[in-house]
Amino acid sequence: MSSGVRHPLLSIAPAKLRPTQMTVGKAEVAEKRAQWEKLGKKKRKQLLAAHWFPGVLGPKHEVYIVDHHHLGLALLEERVKDVPVMIQRDFSWLEPDVFWRTMEFNRWAHPYNEHGQRQDYQAIPRNLDGLADDPYRTLAARVRMAGGYSKDATPYSEFLWAEFYRRRAKLKGGRVSAKTLQEALLLAHSHETAYLPGWTGQIE
Repeated sequence: MSSGVRHPLLSIAPAKLRPTQMTVGKAEVAEKRAQWEKLGKKKRKQLLAAHWFPGVLGPKHEVYIVDHHHLGLALLEERVKDVPVMIQRDFSWLEPDVFWRTMEFNRWAHPYNEHGQRQDYQAIPRNLDGLADDPYRTLAARVRMAGGYSKDATPYSEFLWAEFYRRRAKLKGGRVSAKTLQEALLLAHSHETAYLPGWTGQIE
């Protein structure tokens, strides 16, 4: 049993990071790649220094990230050699099943697929490039960026918004059109979404 973390800040290759969710919005990943490609060497270093990945040590001392999955996948696809990871907890001594149940209890794991369906922990991909695309996750992110709701500290808050829109909006070809975004923004300020994290109230 480990009593603590000796080296909380690690430098790890994106390919070695273990995800704690099953999906991302691939459109968001593409946008982050486009932003990265526009940056010079100095700006890239600054971005990485300002966006360290929160992680947890799991069985076999593998590093599981609990946030920044979109950025991690973008950097993996951009062939970035390593990224900074700040270790939050050391659960490396736990058995796999206990580890995952503990992670979910702490709201550090989200075992739901691109259809919003609960899956076994074993279905969570081993690597970031195994994450599936959930276009409703992209819709939720774009609604937030357009002022539909506030960024919230609640873990997986945008997944909750994505689930709401999954029941209410149809995305043709998995794409977010301007019309769909506008309709989603109106819903974001309605009473229907008042239970969701980051809700900012109705527009008079």
